[in-house]
Amino acid sequence: TQLFSMVFRKLPGVSASGMGLRLSQKFVFLLFLSGLVTLCFGALFFLPDSVRLKRIFLESKTESASEKSTSSDHGATSDTFSYKKFKRCLLRPPLGTDDGKPSDPKTNERREKVKEMMKFAWDNYKRYAWGKNELQPLTRNGHIGNMFGGLRGASIIDSLDTLYIMGLVEEYNDAKDWVQTSLDLNSNGEASLFEVNIRYVGGLLSAYYLTGEELFKNKAVELGEKLLPAFNTPTGIPRGVINLGSGTSWSWGWASAGSSILAEFGTLHLEFVHLTELSGNPIYTEKVMNIRKLLNKIEKPHGLYPNFLSPVSGNWVQHHVSIGGLGDSFYEYLIKSYLMSDKTDDDAKKMYYSALEAIEANLVQKSPGGLTYMAEWRGGILDHKMGHLACFSGGMIGIGADDGAPEKRQHYLDLAAEITHTCHESYTRSATKLGPEAFRFDSGAEATATRLSDRYYILRPEVIESYMYMWRLTHDPKYREWGWEAVQALEEHCRVESGFSGIRDVYTLTVSHDNMQQSFFLSETLKYLYLLFSDDDLLPLEDWVFNTEAHPLPIVRKSCLKPVQFADPNVWEES
Repeated sequence: TQLFSMVFRKLPGVSASGMGLRLSQKFVFLLFLSGLVTLCFGALFFLPDSVRLKRIFLESKTESASEKSTSSDHGATSDTFSYKKFKRCLLRPPLGTDDGKPSDPKTNERREKVKEMMKFAWDNYKRYAWGKNELQPLTRNGHIGNMFGGLRGASIIDSLDTLYIMGLVEEYNDAKDWVQTSLDLNSNGEASLFEVNIRYVGGLLSAYYLTGEELFKNKAVELGEKLLPAFNTPTGIPRGVINLGSGTSWSWGWASAGSSILAEFGTLHLEFVHLTELSGNPIYTEKVMNIRKLLNKIEKPHGLYPNFLSPVSGNWVQHHVSIGGLGDSFYEYLIKSYLMSDKTDDDAKKMYYSALEAIEANLVQKSPGGLTYMAEWRGGILDHKMGHLACFSGGMIGIGADDGAPEKRQHYLDLAAEITHTCHESYTRSATKLGPEAFRFDSGAEATATRLSDRYYILRPEVIESYMYMWRLTHDPKYREWGWEAVQALEEHCRVESGFSGIRDVYTLTVSHDNMQQSFFLSETLKYLYLLFSDDDLLPLEDWVFNTEAHPLPIVRKSCLKPVQFADPNVWEES
């Protein structure tokens, strides 16, 4: 406006207000205006700094045309097309039905028992800790903790999909109402990027895909946006802690030399890809792909990925490698990224199988008693310890067996079965039949904790997770029997009057409880047990992947493999 004012006030016969233009002056004005508009669009398309804007502009036009065409072909409205434009097959199990109900009465009875355990855990959380992050069942109060930066209701968000899948209608509706009225994302506390992503973002995404409730999608995208400042580092590798209000981020104080943790920055891909698809904002996918690029570029010692990386220099800080804590879910997300992409993410596939080869060559060991386990690697020196967290790897190797070299398929299935067997042994060799936090294979020990500090069990799901996957892959009845052993042990030693609690020593029948019902017990342990005793058509592996908190996310397909009739045609179209 100032530019026009300066120019036209200099023209003869033009007043300060710009009125009273003669015909020739109007022509000059229009010519000047059209030239300015042309110049602006020229800059958008041709200046070097505008290449990205040009691409976004062109792609948005292409996508808009594509959407219009598809909508016309299928009679879809703009509201329902948000699902169709990603062309994925989705399963929406109706509430209160018998989806996945096994025909075998004994198995169905066991499934109903798991459902009763979930209702018991939920009812006590609601009664004594509603709105807090977790229930403390012995003292009958709520626990907030410092992992979620002031966010509340971790057990509610973690339970949404479990309640829905089990058909606990009233409980699910209570949880949804709390999200609607009480989930406050305006927090200024110190949050773990990793924990907020896998529990809150993952839980909200899963609830959205299962139910179609826009509330969950909107909350997930809003929270995802608050996590983005953690990536503002010289390398783009995010720091582990973020203030959700100010966006300030930093590394954990205990992390070596201010480093970021492999399992934390490597466990974002599944959720962030879906955030991009639901929001239409490519920045989420760009952030996690940048992590991939850096990891592909730097040298890996013996092909292994150490657990500590500097977000400033992009170099490894120390050569400690673990498939358990600090490293675990990075590998899980490689194979699951490949599967979630409908097996089109070749980069993830290559990274996963290369890492698995290095793990086999350097970490996989056989004990004198014939047990296969994953040791830890410290600069070339093996530590013959395996953590409970590493027991997820049986299921991980199993679900990836079909997509490696064809001649290695049976080898991978056998390796998955051997690791799962070892983790089961860590349970059977304890007095409570629950596994310790870590177990060793040295000084005569075989799948047994030798240190007092490793003897606790905090309701962890990883062993049961591998049982579920191995059941789905092999249908060997031993996995259901092993799962039932875990149910009985949980009932006997972890169930208290007002919920479930972890225990401090799995090797003594004089149980000491830790007074904590972890949110992942509701999200993972009980969900995996329920799926273990359900038919395979409940959340089938060909349609869903589970994030590391057991929240199911749909496989992104270019086309649907088979028709799916959704429960509510007013919300979900038949694909």
